[in-house]
Amino acid sequence: MVKNLQNLKAAALRYDPAQDDLPLLTAFGQGYVAEKIITLAEEEKIPVVYDAALADMLGKMNLGDEIPPELYAVVAQILVFVSQSDQNYANQRMGVFVHT
Repeated sequence: MVKNLQNLKAAALRYDPAQDDLPLLTAFGQGYVAEKIITLAEEEKIPVVYDAALADMLGKMNLGDEIPPELYAVVAQILVFVSQSDQNYANQRMGVFVHT
C-alpha cells in the first residue's frame, strides 16, 4: 500500500440526502489507522479520492461534524464526480474516503 505510514491520513465522509443535511465526517485516522480506513474502503468498493489538502482540513474536524461552508464546493465536486463515475455509489450513497 503506502510505504511511509507516518504521513498517511484518511478521512471518511457520509452523505445520504434522505437523512443528512450535509456530508458528515464519519472517520479520520493517521498512520496505521489511515491505512485501515483505506483498506476497508477498498474491500467494500467505496471510492477512494486522493486529495491531501482536503484530508488535512477534514482532520481538523470532530467525528460526526457536518462539513463546514468553506468545504462545500470541493466536497460537492467530489460527490458529483464519484456518483457519475460509480453507479453503485450513486445508488447506495456510501462514504467517500480522502487521503494523503
